[in-house]
Amino acid sequence: MEKQDFIEQLADNFYLVKGPDNARIPFCNSFLLQGRERVLIDAGAGEAIIKAIDRERRIDVLIITHSHPDHILASHVLKDRHLMLPQESPESVHDLFELGKRFTGSDQGGSHWKKRMEERYGLHPLKPADSRYSHGDRINLGGASLEAIHLPGHLRDHYGFFDHNSKTLLTTDVDFTGFGPWYGNGEATIDQFKQDVKTLAPIEANRVCSSHKRPLEGQAKEAFDRFLAAFDRQQQEVLACVGTGATLETMVAGSPFYHHRFPDSFLQKIYEGHLVKKNLDLLVRAKVLRLENGIYTKDEEKIHAIH
Repeated sequence: MEKQDFIEQLADNFYLVKGPDNARIPFCNSFLLQGRERVLIDAGAGEAIIKAIDRERRIDVLIITHSHPDHILASHVLKDRHLMLPQESPESVHDLFELGKRFTGSDQGGSHWKKRMEERYGLHPLKPADSRYSHGDRINLGGASLEAIHLPGHLRDHYGFFDHNSKTLLTTDVDFTGFGPWYGNGEATIDQFKQDVKTLAPIEANRVCSSHKRPLEGQAKEAFDRFLAAFDRQQQEVLACVGTGATLETMVAGSPFYHHRFPDSFLQKIYEGHLVKKNLDLLVRAKVLRLENGIYTKDEEKIHAIH
């Protein structure tokens, strides 16, 4: 069997498959289980790597943690294998136009998203699931005993896993990146995302593995604390955009999250719109901001009281 530098053993039967470009979008880390069956968790390591693994150690089962494109990226390579999807994954995962509509909220957005994903990333729709899993299910495959943990704050069908055999926690897109939490779609909610992080953090794990960073040994309390703190940092950045008064459109145009670095301006505007608006909604609910005639203004007394 040839040496494969993109695979790193984490525990008995449990391997990290390193996503290209340090697992940055459009890639992510995948995870390989090697017991009686060979199981791949997520297909974000890309076509070349997954084909190389499959040549040397044929994959029997593909588990998808959620339907964002970086996690289903090369699923077509394993189209003849057993596919496990979350119970919450909708029919749109089988049609890229419908999946694009789901993520962008419009027919125009669906068409644009589909075209970009096909041309730039070679994305294919998922085939029908061979089986599905739900919160609390135990998947005993590949020498692991994976407990499914529903984490819908990021996306409605987003899951993590805890392997009770190796004590390895997969937090997927509770990902510890410098960007912080990503909730740039209509399904995501900040309050639920925070609760998801608080659900994961106390789990007694030997290691914590996310989709876009290196694994962390131990329970990774500091990483979870930083990730939670990033919600407040993001909210303060949005609050700073309000100034003496601003519309949602003005703030989105200022790009406080992406800083105009996202490679597609059409999608950036959509994603940034969700990221900004969800924070504005929380600030209005907390009466830190007022919204009148489409203009957000600060309640300075409330802000001073908070600080």
